[in-house]
Amino acid sequence: MTQADATQLKATPLNAAHRAAGARMVDFGGWDMPVNYGSQIEEHHAVRSDCGMFDVSHMCVVDLQGANVRAFLRGLVANNVDKLQVAGKALYSCMLLPEGGVIDDLIIYFFNENWFRLVVNAGTAEKDIAWIAKRNAETNSGLTITQRRDGANALALVAVQGPNARAKTWQVLPETQAASEAIKPFNAVITENTAFGEVMVARTGYTGEDGFEIAVSADKVNALWDALVAAGVKPAGLGARDTLRLEAGMNLYGQDMDETVNPLDAGLAWTIDLVSERDFTGKAALQSKGQNAQFLGLILREKGGVLRAHQKVITAQGEGEITSGTFSPTMQQTIALARLPMGVAIGDTVQVAIRDKQLAATVVKLPFVRNGKILAS
Repeated sequence: MTQADATQLKATPLNAAHRAAGARMVDFGGWDMPVNYGSQIEEHHAVRSDCGMFDVSHMCVVDLQGANVRAFLRGLVANNVDKLQVAGKALYSCMLLPEGGVIDDLIIYFFNENWFRLVVNAGTAEKDIAWIAKRNAETNSGLTITQRRDGANALALVAVQGPNARAKTWQVLPETQAASEAIKPFNAVITENTAFGEVMVARTGYTGEDGFEIAVSADKVNALWDALVAAGVKPAGLGARDTLRLEAGMNLYGQDMDETVNPLDAGLAWTIDLVSERDFTGKAALQSKGQNAQFLGLILREKGGVLRAHQKVITAQGEGEITSGTFSPTMQQTIALARLPMGVAIGDTVQVAIRDKQLAATVVKLPFVRNGKILAS
């Protein structure tokens, strides 16, 4: 994609850095984003074996502030924010329609009783903020809703992932080490006085590897990116990000679930609290509908094709569908995430319709790969 082609697309603060590095740029949901910097396979392996980083500044940080923010979130999201009691603790959840479909999946960070931070998906950010504002008005919660993707207080996001990610991050952000070394996965710390100003370092990610997602002022992110490159962190694009997350069995909004999908059918039951008395938007619909499909992995056993989204899966219990599929660089096999009928079991052989053929695949438990280790075979 040329610079002229990208004029109508949104750009992150790192856009010029990607272009200077020779990245192949693509239109990703209206954003001009790098798909790779040369070899997508090398970028994938760098994250699994050493350390890679992704520009995820197209995602949107939303700060919710006010005296009623916890009570508001109790009704807004399907997971229970009362699990968040220690500053910096994070929670993965879905925000649902009354009918039970997924508006978005997001991460919620708790910093104090008057301040929670959300990180929402790029393509759903405007819809999400409008929904939150509507619910804020309907519930008279009186919250201040601040999106941090644009404007004077904009934040950029960089994900540093891999077995050496934390050590290399600390080379660049030594001021954060003492605090971030102690935190467990799904926790975050904010450090004010670093060479790049205030940063939030969260031990979260989307690759199945350890590492950090770092929020920094948009006007400081290029300096941070360059320092990470100098420390030996390999830039990686959307291509590697997708193969890594698929190996890790992680859902992609708009592909594995959306507003038409019951999250119980998308393998997201673990993010939904149906046990407590707390009510939330979509709860009654989930209780009424229940789970009607399973979200499992497939490994292709025959040559002749590659597993891709929307291919039909033929099982003894009826038809299912692949939601995401790819060739796994780590496993050297074709793998997929699939929504399959109830009753299909781990280890079953099923048939996948690929063009004019039906090819055998094995049903496996997710994830395929986690922390560099192959878990499914």
